[in-house]
Amino acid sequence: MNVPSTTRLLMIDDDARLAQMVTEYLAQSGYAVTHSPNGEAGLEQLPMIQPSLVILDLMMPGIDGLEVCRRIRSLPNGCARVPVLMLTAKGDPMDRIIGLELGADDYLPKPFEPRELLARIRAVLRRRGEPTGSATVTHSTPVLRFGSLEIDRDARTVQVGSALCELTSYQFDLLVAMAERAGRVLTRDQIMEAVRGRELEAFDRSIDVHIGRIRNAIEADSKEPKRILTVRGVGYVFAKQQE
Repeated sequence: MNVPSTTRLLMIDDDARLAQMVTEYLAQSGYAVTHSPNGEAGLEQLPMIQPSLVILDLMMPGIDGLEVCRRIRSLPNGCARVPVLMLTAKGDPMDRIIGLELGADDYLPKPFEPRELLARIRAVLRRRGEPTGSATVTHSTPVLRFGSLEIDRDARTVQVGSALCELTSYQFDLLVAMAERAGRVLTRDQIMEAVRGRELEAFDRSIDVHIGRIRNAIEADSKEPKRILTVRGVGYVFAKQQE
């Protein structure tokens, strides 16, 4: 599956040899990669390049990947919505969880196979281009409404009343997948399958982190959720009746 060469990626990583290898490998599939050697340079290049995705290393001199991710999510002019794929060290689950909490869309432990990196990039970009993934649910209207909650699938926006909710690309697709199945109890595997369309990347229980972030955005009280309910020992259910 080739993509147009205009599909630009930004790789922020201090490992020049790895960046060169990734750049050459992804070029074979039609991706144009710009490399930034540190977080400061990456943040400067981001608004100029307007990439479709950022590959972000966690451990770097100067500001680390977690801080870079936090700053990306606070940028204006649409840059805050760019998908972020974070590269983490093996055996550091807490770093992955913190990265997801800060707004990363996916993570990949180092060292990694280039083919897996390519597959993850494609999965993230596919979610952005096709919000409902491979879900079989069809819909005639792009807007889902549940009380004061409004989800616009075409505009990819979420509002509670007049307040716009900030979600990552993955979190938006996860919310849509559950909202389209309102009233149905879904396991974590069923939710991931609906969003991703395949079991390529196992998110362990970090899907709970994403749901926690969604609750923070759409619930009046995330500690007492009324929209996304936990079903102990099973998974989650998106409430049909909401205020």
